[in-house]
Amino acid sequence: MDLRVAAYAVVTDDDGRVLLARWTEGRRVAWTMPGGGLEAGEDPEVAVRRELREETGYAIETTELLGIHSRVIPASQRVHHSDTPLHTLRIVYRARITGGALRFETNGSTDMAGWFRLDEIAGLQRVKLVDIALRMAELLPARH
Repeated sequence: MDLRVAAYAVVTDDDGRVLLARWTEGRRVAWTMPGGGLEAGEDPEVAVRRELREETGYAIETTELLGIHSRVIPASQRVHHSDTPLHTLRIVYRARITGGALRFETNGSTDMAGWFRLDEIAGLQRVKLVDIALRMAELLPARH
């Protein structure tokens, strides 16, 4: 089984909007939380700061560890063809912007970023991680 560890951030602005990135790698285009995979030996907080800068143009500071989400993706459902399942560990932080300006990533796994109200997010094509992270941040009601 392959293992992928990634770090993501829930970033909101003064109007309560949430920062998302549009993921373009794989079978479909969908909005996701900004963040991504750790490089070998990289600290998760360093990784989330690096990924946010790459995907959105913003510098951030993590303010809280919201949680860790674990999922095993069967080989047949992986984005890139494989005969091996993938175990993903997603470390989710709350973060605040400390600098930079919104810009889009070029030649990466995302092609744009933007701010969205919660009611707008409900209508977006998005990966499950968005709802998971928003529940961790208590921006969406918990599932029972």
